Amino acid sequence: VQLQASGGGLAQSGGSLRLSCTLSGRTFNLYTMAWFRQAPGKEREFVASIRGNNGITLYADSVKDRFTISRDTAKRAAYLQMNSLKPEDTAVYYCGADRNWPITGLPVNYWGQGTQVTVSS
Repeated sequence: VQLQASGGGLAQSGGSLRLSCTLSGRTFNLYTMAWFRQAPGKEREFVASIRGNNGITLYADSVKDRFTISRDTAKRAAYLQMNSLKPEDTAVYYCGADRNWPITGLPVNYWGQGTQVTVSS
């Protein structure tokens, strides 16, 4: 499994960003796709996950009602729409994939490269 993440950048507080992650190498619908983030000096933490076969979603409390995880099976991609961004959302965001469900924390079998999200106040 190979994961390729993209879409990070700089946003102002209250702004929006959209992250994308594409999966190659295996059947997309077999995998839970997840987003985690890691701020400087902190551990990697769960953000959101979406189940491969039915699209059920889970969110960390800190992002619920602001972030939306979705997927496009035809494009073998998962997305994280981030709205109402806060400075505390600043982190390196990682997409992950795993055959297990639910995913609400580590470990995760496969990781993409991180993408930096910076939110200015």
